[in-house]
Amino acid sequence: MNTQGAMEKPPYGMIALLFVGAFVSILNETLLNVALPSIMKDFDASASAVQWLTTGYMLVNGILIPASAFFIQKFTNRKLFILAMSLFTAGTLLAAFSPSLGVLLTARMIQASGSAIMMPLLMNVMLFSFPVERRGAAMGLFGLVMITAPAIGPTLSGWLIEHYSWRTLFDVVLPIAAITLVVAILKLKNITPQRNIKLDVLSLILSSVGFGGLLYGFSSAGEKGWDSVHVYLPIIAGVIGLLLFIIRQLRLDEPLLEFRIYRYPMFALSSAISVVLAMAMFSAMLLMPIYVQTLRGISPLHSGLLMLPGALAMGVMSPITGKLFDKFGARVLAVIGLAITIYTTHLFSNLTLDTSYSYLMLLYTLRMFGMSMVMMPVMTNGLNELPQSMNPHGTAMNNTLQQVSGAVGSAFLVTLMQNRTESEAERLADAAMKSMPASTQPDPSQIADMKAAIMNEAMLHGINFSFSVSVYIAIIALILSFFMKRTSPAKDLTKEQPLDV
Repeated sequence: MNTQGAMEKPPYGMIALLFVGAFVSILNETLLNVALPSIMKDFDASASAVQWLTTGYMLVNGILIPASAFFIQKFTNRKLFILAMSLFTAGTLLAAFSPSLGVLLTARMIQASGSAIMMPLLMNVMLFSFPVERRGAAMGLFGLVMITAPAIGPTLSGWLIEHYSWRTLFDVVLPIAAITLVVAILKLKNITPQRNIKLDVLSLILSSVGFGGLLYGFSSAGEKGWDSVHVYLPIIAGVIGLLLFIIRQLRLDEPLLEFRIYRYPMFALSSAISVVLAMAMFSAMLLMPIYVQTLRGISPLHSGLLMLPGALAMGVMSPITGKLFDKFGARVLAVIGLAITIYTTHLFSNLTLDTSYSYLMLLYTLRMFGMSMVMMPVMTNGLNELPQSMNPHGTAMNNTLQQVSGAVGSAFLVTLMQNRTESEAERLADAAMKSMPASTQPDPSQIADMKAAIMNEAMLHGINFSFSVSVYIAIIALILSFFMKRTSPAKDLTKEQPLDV
C-alpha cells in the first residue's frame, strides 16, 4: 500500500474479472427492450404486464444500489462478487427456461439483485487499487464498460430477435456469467478492508420507499400520464420516504448512505453536473429510437446499428479520456466535451422527416464523442476528493443519482414531447381545415392520410422541441463545469460538526 491507500501493484487479473461480470450485468439491462413484443406474443400478455420486465429490473437496482455502501464495507470483495454473480447467473438460467411471464419476471428480479452490486463494487475496487494520479486512466477503462455495454444491448438484441427466439438473449449471457462465477470462486482474493457495522433496517425500508417510489413514478409518467394514481402516489411516497431517509442518515453515526459527503465541494459539484448531464443524455437515447422507428419506419435492428458507432466511439475514447484527465484535469475535458454535446444536440433539434440515415449516424456519433469527454472525468474528479473510507458511499451515491436522474429526465422529456405533439397536432389540424374549401368533401382515405401526415409532423415537432430543451439542460452542466478544480483525498469531514436535523 502507498500513503494514499492505493496498492503499489493493482490486481489487474481481479479487475479484469470484475469488468467481465459488470459488463454482462449492464448489457443485460438494455438487452431485453427490443424483445418485449416477442415476449408479449409468446406469453399472450399485455404491454403493461411485459413492461415490468424492465421496470422491475430498474426498481430492484434502485432499491439495492443505495445499500451497496453497507455491503461493500461489511463484506469482503470476494464474498460480495461471488454472491452477486451467483444471483445473476441463477436469474439468467431461470429466465432462459421460464415457462411463464411470472417466472420470467422473478428471474429478472434475481438478476437485478446481483447486478445492482456489480458497478459500485467494481468502482470501489478501482478507487482502492489506484492512486489519485493514475485513477483517470483506470476509471477510463471502467467507463468503457459502463458506456459500451448498454449501448451495444439494443443492437445485439435486435439482431438476435430477428434471427432467433428471445430466449437466445439469455443463452448468450449465461455461459459468460457461469464461467466468470467459476473463475471468481477459484481465483478471486480479498483486497478491500472491512468494518464491523450493523444494518439499520429502518434506513433500508425508507431508502426502498424513497428511491423505489421516485423511480417507479417517474418511469411510469411517460406511459400513464401525470394524472394517473400510479404516477403521483409513488412520487409523493418517494419524496416523503427520501426526506425521512436523509434526516435519519444525518442523525446516525453509521448511516446506510452517508449524505455528509456533500461537505466536499468538488464531490458535490461533480454530482450536480452528473445529474444534469444524465438528464440531457437521455434525450438522444430516448428520442432517437422514437424518431427513427416510429416516424421513419426503420427497423429496430437498423435503429440499433445507427447508434452503434456512437457507442464504439465512446468506448474507444473512454480510456484515452482517462489518460487526458490524469494529465490535464477534468475541467478542460468537461468544457470541450459539453461544447460538442450542446452543438450536436442543437443540430438534433432541427430534424426533418427526410434527414438522411448517414447524417443521423454521424451526428449521434459526434454527440457520444463529446459525452465521452465529460462523464467519467467529472465523476472521478469528485470521487478523488473523498477520503478512502468514504469511497463506498461516494460510488453508491453516484450510481443512485444516475438511476434517479435518468428516470426523471426520461419522464420530463417524454412529457414535453407528448404535450408539444398534442398542441402542434391541434394547430396543424385547424390550419388544414381552414385551408380546405368549404364545398370540398374529402373521401375517408384522404382524411386518413391527412391525419397521419399531421401526426407525423406534430411528433417531429415534439421531438425537436425536447432536443431544444436538452440543449439548455446541457448548458447548465457547461456553466457548472467552469468551477471544477483538481482534487486529492481530503481529511474525513463526515464525523465533524454534526448536522442538526
